[in-house]
Amino acid sequence: MSKQRMTVLVAFLTVSFLSQETAFAAPQKRETPPTRKFDAPGSPTFVRLDAKPGLNPPLDVNGNFLIGPEYTPAPENKPVEGVPQGRVQQFAIDSKDTKLLNPGIARKVFGTVDPTNPKTLIVDTHEIDYQRQITVYVPDQYVPGIEAPFMVIHDGPKGKPNLTVPHILDNLIAQKRAPALIAIMIANGGGDAQGHQRGKEYDTMSGVFAEYIETEVLPRVEKNCDVKLTKDPDGRAAMGSSSGGSAALIMAWYRTDLYRRVLTTSGTFVNQQWPFNPETPGGAWDFHDKLIPESPQKPLRIFLAVGDRDNFNPNVMRDGMHDWVEANNRMAKVLKAKGYDYQYLFCQNSGHGVRNAKSQFLPHAIEWVWKGYEPKQNK
Repeated sequence: MSKQRMTVLVAFLTVSFLSQETAFAAPQKRETPPTRKFDAPGSPTFVRLDAKPGLNPPLDVNGNFLIGPEYTPAPENKPVEGVPQGRVQQFAIDSKDTKLLNPGIARKVFGTVDPTNPKTLIVDTHEIDYQRQITVYVPDQYVPGIEAPFMVIHDGPKGKPNLTVPHILDNLIAQKRAPALIAIMIANGGGDAQGHQRGKEYDTMSGVFAEYIETEVLPRVEKNCDVKLTKDPDGRAAMGSSSGGSAALIMAWYRTDLYRRVLTTSGTFVNQQWPFNPETPGGAWDFHDKLIPESPQKPLRIFLAVGDRDNFNPNVMRDGMHDWVEANNRMAKVLKAKGYDYQYLFCQNSGHGVRNAKSQFLPHAIEWVWKGYEPKQNK
């Protein structure tokens, strides 16, 4: 082969390789979202708790609260000497062994806006098999054979367990600030947003994922961890961040017979549902746009938090329904108008997921969400 032909071939292979790399490359780094002011026009009115780091709202009130910009991690986040520690177990569920959400979906590249409908994307997906790890915390105070209250936590670990929630529960339960509840941390099915399994599970406006957990996850938890889980919806909570937060509310909204307590941080109450559903054309944006305002009040207790630098137009869609701060502000206003039990934290100096703020308020949020719970047999 001549030197000239070899050079051309190498150049061709290089361009071809780079083209393939580009097709599968991760999305470019997002721009830093703008800082939104708590007192911007149209915002709800907040009770200011920002005078001193470490302040959380009272447990016995509803409403909107301003915290930050500095935060003090809660002492409940760490193990305390003398406090009984629960056990943590893990097991996996293979999608091939389930009736629902089998197979899963994934995409290679992000979708493009549908030219005939700016509220949705055109996404090329393919079927996948996947494994889902389940991490279960059982408190030391659990009495074998007795049905226990529990909390489903979305985006559970895919590797070794994160012990922050177990530490918090150890401390809250020992101090009788929470019932002896079991925490079920469920890993997502993979990927994120439109065209991936996580998006299908978390952003779909229906009761399907709640049904999946009811029929595929909870029976395996009872069998593998030798526990009994309550059927009382008042003894069941759902918790999550980002799309995991919207998933928590979706579960309780569409299956109020199963869940009554909801804890969200940076909830994705925006238009991220895919495929498009004409019954809920705005995806989770419809919660504050029409579902909550136009529906009878449901027996739900809801905690929300958002960061002042939370997500803002993170993808190619420009439909006016992709501002996480506006979405959560709107949620707070409609929840108040309908008379719901809710608390909403606007976290200054905090981004998507509000990690710095959550280190301060998560024990409070868990305690607040479970306030008023009594085991069914004691009612």
